Amino acid sequence: MTVREAAKETAGSQKPVRYGDTGDAERPLGRSIIRGLRCRCPSCGNGRLFGAFLKPVDACAKCGADMHHHRSDDLPPYIVIVIIGHVALGGFMMTDMVFDMSPWAHLAIWAPLTVLSALLTIQPVKGGVIGLQWALRMHGFGGEREDIDPGRGGPLE
Repeated sequence: MTVREAAKETAGSQKPVRYGDTGDAERPLGRSIIRGLRCRCPSCGNGRLFGAFLKPVDACAKCGADMHHHRSDDLPPYIVIVIIGHVALGGFMMTDMVFDMSPWAHLAIWAPLTVLSALLTIQPVKGGVIGLQWALRMHGFGGEREDIDPGRGGPLE
C-alpha cells in the first residue's frame, strides 16, 4: 500500500489517526478541569468530588471512578496564593491611590478580604488540579500499579 492510498483510506474514516494510542477512552483536558473547578467528578460531571471541605471522595457516587489516586497537596495553595496575591495587592494599591486611609484601615479591609477570598477559592482550585491529574492520567489515574515506584521501576519501600 502506498502512502497516497493510506492517506485516502485515513481521510475517508471518521476517527483520526493517533500514534501511540493505548485504546483507552479519551479524557478531554479542558472539560475535566472545568468539572473539577465546579467540584464535580471529572469523569462523569455529576458526582460530588469532595466529601468534606478539602477532602475528596474515594470514588464517585454516580459513575464509580476512583478518586483516591490524586496527589494535589501543594499545587492548589500555590495557585491560590498567586491569584489572591495579585488581586489583593492590586486592589490595595488602587485604593491607596484613590483614598487617603491609615494603614490600620487598609489592614482592617484587606486582611479579611484576602483570607475570605482564599477560603472561597481553594476548593475549586483543588478540584481543578484533580481534574487535570485525572485527564492526564497522572498518579494512578492511568491504571498503573501503585506498588511500583515509576522512577526506579522497583517496589516502593
